[in-house]
Amino acid sequence: MSATPTTPPPALRPYLTARHDLLWQEADAFAAEHVAPRAARMEAAPGRVERKVADLMAAQGWFAVTVPAVFGGLGAGHVARTVLVHRIARVSAAAAAILQATLIPVGALLHFATYEQKGRWLPRVADGSMLLSIAVTEPLAGGHIGGIETTAEHIGNQWVITGSKIHIGNSHLAGAHLVVARTAGPGVSTSQALTAFMVEADRPGLSVSDHRAGLGLHGFSAGRLDLDHVRVPEDNVVGEIGQGLAVAQSSSILYGRPNLAAVSLGIHEAVVDTTTARLKTRPRYQGALSDLPVLRDRVGGMEARLRAARILAYQAVHLLDQGLPCDADLINSKYLGHQWAVQSAQDAMELHGANALDGDYIVQRLWRDIQHTYPPAGTGEVQRIRLADAAFAEDHIQWSERLAAEAAWARPDPTAA
Repeated sequence: MSATPTTPPPALRPYLTARHDLLWQEADAFAAEHVAPRAARMEAAPGRVERKVADLMAAQGWFAVTVPAVFGGLGAGHVARTVLVHRIARVSAAAAAILQATLIPVGALLHFATYEQKGRWLPRVADGSMLLSIAVTEPLAGGHIGGIETTAEHIGNQWVITGSKIHIGNSHLAGAHLVVARTAGPGVSTSQALTAFMVEADRPGLSVSDHRAGLGLHGFSAGRLDLDHVRVPEDNVVGEIGQGLAVAQSSSILYGRPNLAAVSLGIHEAVVDTTTARLKTRPRYQGALSDLPVLRDRVGGMEARLRAARILAYQAVHLLDQGLPCDADLINSKYLGHQWAVQSAQDAMELHGANALDGDYIVQRLWRDIQHTYPPAGTGEVQRIRLADAAFAEDHIQWSERLAAEAAWARPDPTAA
């Protein structure tokens, strides 16, 4: 796989403006100069959290790509964040995971925080002095939001939070965590029982377990938070009391799913590029492996899936930038984007033969990395259930429509090139 900058394919022209083209070129150049040289080191030291790449992306202002200029951000919208995550993931999915993990809680703040809260947190994200995480998943409940056991008790003018969260993206890099906790007792519906809180990383009682390397995404931290009677002030509540489910669900659909679609797309593109490059240069008989019809058939399937995934990913966020209802499109881009990339990665493992079994071989890294875009923001089963809701016209909550005013703060100028 080459980190050489490229131009967007013609099929994406309906979704990209001149500003997007510039971001595409900037991301490719950044990946070639800063990410590619570090990718091998990140892979060789899976127990180490990558901080330098995070600092460099922060210096670009990319963690605030969707943040309005009034708070110091780029105000570039959702297609722009997909461009950045996609192009970085093409070179290192771990680096892209660092970027996308902070973009999710940033989105929650944009939609649910007060103006004062936005002014307190978002400029620090924009200037690179603070990354964020979103902490929903738990040891027993997993990603089942209704089963959250972490509690928050209102005592005086503070909230006291107790519980544990796991698989928290950027757990070791974040200066603050958006924690969803239970604030109502038994008998209260989940839609009103949860509340979201901003919890600074240096709050007494908050601890982060030692980083443990996963199957892939080496250098990215997705660890465990333990909250032992952590006290936060009342003005750290994000949204209304009892609105935690809305904060978690909308963030997952509007940010988590399209972000993961972009990560899958970058990996998928790298899989196809790496495989075609090898087959073209590997001699066989009087030509190359790429001349064999049986192998061309496999590569043709990979290319078909990649092209379809690319359109799904960009079309969905384009609709979001336009303020149109597109929850099902965002869900589908994550679901099929992952599924198709996994299939292509498996094909690549087989087409590269025994070489793919070497621990430091790039195709094996890509195969391991793509496994990490399945569980977050809902497994395939969850996505299919939500898509079935759409098929039966039972998807009554459209977060993309309900939050359209905020989601379309940076609609592309239709007259832009």
